[in-house]
Amino acid sequence: MLSRALRLLEPRAVGIARQSRGLSTTTHTKAADTATITNHNKPTFSTSELEKNTMPIYLDAQATTPLDPRVLDAMMPYMTESYGNPHSRTHKYGWETEQAVDKAREQIAALIGAHPKEIIFTSGATEANNTAIKGVARFYKGKKNHIITAQTEHKCVLDSCRVLQEEGFEVTYLPVSKGGRISLDDLKEAIRPTTALVSIMTVNNEIGVVQDIADIGRLCRERRIFFHTDAAQAAGKIQMDVNAMNIDLMSISGHKLYGPKGVGALYVRRRPRVRLEPIITGGGQERGLRSGTVPSPLVVGLGAAAELAAREYAYDYDHVAKLAQRLISGIQSRVSHVVRNGDPAHMYPGCVNLSFSFVEGESLLMALKNVALSSGSACTSASLEPSYVLRALGAEDDMAHSSIRFGLGRFTTEPEVDYVVDNVEAHVNRLREMSPLWEMHQEGIDLKSIQWSQH
Repeated sequence: MLSRALRLLEPRAVGIARQSRGLSTTTHTKAADTATITNHNKPTFSTSELEKNTMPIYLDAQATTPLDPRVLDAMMPYMTESYGNPHSRTHKYGWETEQAVDKAREQIAALIGAHPKEIIFTSGATEANNTAIKGVARFYKGKKNHIITAQTEHKCVLDSCRVLQEEGFEVTYLPVSKGGRISLDDLKEAIRPTTALVSIMTVNNEIGVVQDIADIGRLCRERRIFFHTDAAQAAGKIQMDVNAMNIDLMSISGHKLYGPKGVGALYVRRRPRVRLEPIITGGGQERGLRSGTVPSPLVVGLGAAAELAAREYAYDYDHVAKLAQRLISGIQSRVSHVVRNGDPAHMYPGCVNLSFSFVEGESLLMALKNVALSSGSACTSASLEPSYVLRALGAEDDMAHSSIRFGLGRFTTEPEVDYVVDNVEAHVNRLREMSPLWEMHQEGIDLKSIQWSQH
């Protein structure tokens, strides 16, 4: 099973130069040795070969990213012979895994400019967000009871705030511009003497818009308010420095930066110290902020992924930016009435959210069966309601329903992008030919002027 998974990764594997810069490990599995490393910018298969592939092309990197084979290589020893509990201090098994966990802590801290002791391991970004928001609010509830966030935050942030509202806290949900960014003036006006925390995500998971984190952090530091950012879509993809940006708490997800699922991290500043009430209690692990045995194989994987992201940031960013430009220009030059959602001047290039007028997004997703895509957040895509993120941008229901998110990543190739452009053109044109709204638009009828009767 493992060798099959690695063979599926083979066409998307990293270049020979990247392999030579890979992580050193103590053991290698047979399956890992079978993976052939190729230049992922060199076309390794034709369009016809793509169509024969049993698995669709993966363009859903905001939902999750594939595990980098080098990360798996680093994890394997701790899933086999080095299986000790990192909290066991009386024998070598525990010492070995404790050293590995400490190294991972250092690798993650180096990625964001933090101190290793400020890294708390969690089960993922959802738990990290819950811990940061609920933990800070509940610890300081005797003095402050107000929280500020944005309308376009991830569901776990919004739901955490709603839970706190039920407990008596007051929450301000900042609106965003048509480009998806909050206004610093709105933030200044929302701040009160009782404001304990501001939580604004760095990169939006649906449209890829990047907030002005440094300015937000500076304002919060001046007003002596703790600043938390959900960096699940940002860590390892754009440059982050918790000190330069005045970030007090930061959430990180392992599987969003080519690491394993089921693990994440929460950065908690020590100076000036951030106090929070833990939401998981027990043995007092992780500075007493998150009890439970640290899953050493997953933590090692997260650390390895962080080290690779820090080392290869420039290469990955340029690679994704080139592919994004190829995708956007290819689609917009061949398909009319296509709008990119979000502010193009402040955007992570790997997240491309496009709305196709006169096409239902779900229908286009079903038509593009050879491409793994999403119509929005994987956490909320089961709902047929239009994206709350796009609605917050002021998009009308028809445009919100017609949006598709293209997630590009480290292992995406140019032939895959070209294949997607070809298929998008063909299927959008086919679906529009079947749409009476498209026919009316072609005839010059203003659809907004029509009064539809109800039956």
